[in-house]
Formats: sequence, structure tokens, C-alpha cells
Amino acid sequence: MSKPMQKFIEGVVNCIYRITTGTKRVRLLLTPLFALVFFCVVIFLIVVSLSLDRFLELPEFAPKPFRIILSLPLIIGGAFLWLWCVGKFFKTRGTPAPVNPPPKLVTDGPYAYSRNPMMTGLFMFMAGIGIFFGSITLTFFMTPFFVLMSILEFKYIEEPELEKRFGKVYTEYKEKIPIIIPGSHRK
Repeated sequence: MSKPMQKFIEGVVNCIYRITTGTKRVRLLLTPLFALVFFCVVIFLIVVSLSLDRFLELPEFAPKPFRIILSLPLIIGGAFLWLWCVGKFFKTRGTPAPVNPPPKLVTDGPYAYSRNPMMTGLFMFMAGIGIFFGSITLTFFMTPFFVLMSILEFKYIEEPELEKRFGKVYTEYKEKIPIIIPGSHRK
């Protein structure tokens, strides 16, 4: 990674760290903004994918009954996992927004199996929506792209901030628990 990119990432990590350890008022003001931007990005990716399929006249990749049977467990399971994670954060007086996280590291529930199960749930949900609509673009391009970008953001921005805030506790947790997919961690 280039020096300017490293400096930029370090600046973003330090900015988020200052916010997460700063005043509650600032965190509360920024939380809805971060949530709105994130929600808009996800909706944008879904809408653009479905529009691209129509524009490029791509066929639906499987018959409707098969898509429904395959997609519903992903949509329901992904939404359930995401909501379970949000509940864990709220229970510890935090939010899913990186600027207003829980004050202590959450390591139980789904976090005992994945360092970012909230995103795992969202990835499942997006893939399920893509399959439900038979969208080649959303299922095979946009969701994998979103997964890759999310993992890079988590690895280079969120995790360094978590290590800075929680120190050894997070480092030990990180060594034991995989980033996204349960059971995929190297021992």
C-alpha cells in the first residue's frame, strides 16, 4: 500500500477513534447520518443492479419457484442475523453506526462465531434479494463486490480502530474468531 494511502487510512481510523471516544452529543448527532448513508448505499446498489439487468436485457437466471425457495431462507436468515446483532449492540448501549458503537466489545451471541456477523446477515439478505428477482447483476456481481469492499473497510478501518480502542482484548478476539464466515478462521 502506498504511503499516501496509509496516511489517509490512518487519518480515517484516528478520526473515527476520536469520535467513538469523544462526547456522547457528537456520537448521537452523527449516528443517523452514518445510518442514512449506509442504508442509501445498500439501496443504491440494489436499485442499480436491478436497473442494469433491465437495461442490458439480462435474463432471469432461474425459474421463479426455484428462486423463491432458494432466496427466502437467505432473506429471512440474513434479516434475522442482522437484527440479532443490532439488538446485541442496543443491549450494550451502542448502535451499529461505527461512530456510536457499544462501549464494550461484544463477543457473545453471533459475535462468538464471526467478528462481523451484522455484515454477514446483510450479505445474505442482498444475495437473497438478488436471487429472488433473478438478478444476475445483484447476485453475481454487486453483492460479491459489496462483500469485498466491506471486508476491506472492516480490515483496514474498523479493525484498527477497534484495536486502538480495546487493545489486547480485541487482538485476542481477532485471533480466535473469523472475520465473516463462521468456521473459516485459520488456526
